[in-house]
Amino acid sequence: MAQLASAALAVVVAIGGLVVAFAAMNWLAERLPDRWQRRIKPLLFAMPALLLIAVVLVYPTIETIRVSFFDANSQHFVGLKNYKYLADSKDIRAALRNNALWLVVVPAVTIAVGLAIAVLADRLKRRWEITAKTLVFLPMAISFVGASTIWGFIYAFRPAGSSQTGLLNALWTSLGFKPIAWLTDAPWNNLLLMAIVVWLQSGLAMVLLSAAIKNVPQECVEAARVDGAKEWQIFWRVVLPQIKPTIAVVLSTLVILVLKVFDIIYVITNGDFNTDVVAVRFINEIFTYNNFGHAAALVVVLLALTSPIVFFNLRRFRAELANR
Repeated sequence: MAQLASAALAVVVAIGGLVVAFAAMNWLAERLPDRWQRRIKPLLFAMPALLLIAVVLVYPTIETIRVSFFDANSQHFVGLKNYKYLADSKDIRAALRNNALWLVVVPAVTIAVGLAIAVLADRLKRRWEITAKTLVFLPMAISFVGASTIWGFIYAFRPAGSSQTGLLNALWTSLGFKPIAWLTDAPWNNLLLMAIVVWLQSGLAMVLLSAAIKNVPQECVEAARVDGAKEWQIFWRVVLPQIKPTIAVVLSTLVILVLKVFDIIYVITNGDFNTDVVAVRFINEIFTYNNFGHAAALVVVLLALTSPIVFFNLRRFRAELANR
């Protein structure tokens, strides 16, 4: 009860503080001449959000970039030594290669699966369409750690002659084959880890792409049918070009997600057996090796990789707003 009371008090104080702060800023702005009110009021009301962004995003980013030029304890300036370590380290290069593999496979397969389910489900009756989409979307409710635990049991391995607790090996050995250590053989172990993300994210891709397909004008589809186009031609030449903006959104979201992927690898393999990625390597550098310089440099590299995607999305959103 004490914790609930403290939480309720914190919420009341926070909301009350915001109300008082906005009321005070509005009172100050109204004391200014009308010409200045129009200029100052938007800035005053945006100031709390700008301060929050500065504290939560801008300052940590600048501090991380600064730390990346210092030694393991962030005490002595070492210049580009940390970045040279990243370029020379075989483990870091392996993590970057794995991230590149994830970037190629996961977004492509997830979009393909989500698009296929969206197209097929839209052809079902309303009741069955809702049921099918709900089942596909359900994994989205599972956390990455929870999904990793579930799939860890599916991929579990025990030596030949032992009772197989892993679902995949139980099915495999029932066919007369020897059990396989699925998570130790590269590159198949990476692909099996990617399958978890595809399973989790296909529902999101399906929902967004299905909504985009439903928004395609039926006049265009009917006109194509009248002209004698087959269903696959209608899909490739009529539907697909009109849902490209949605595909771009899903692709950008998945690319950023894949660049930051961490939970699945950390829970199942901890980066062993050639499954390491940048995010897992960062955690190991900072908590296992206590090297803040290397960890910060990795974060800067990850930021550099994701920034172009963010800027691309911003430009695309602005272009869409300009065309409305």
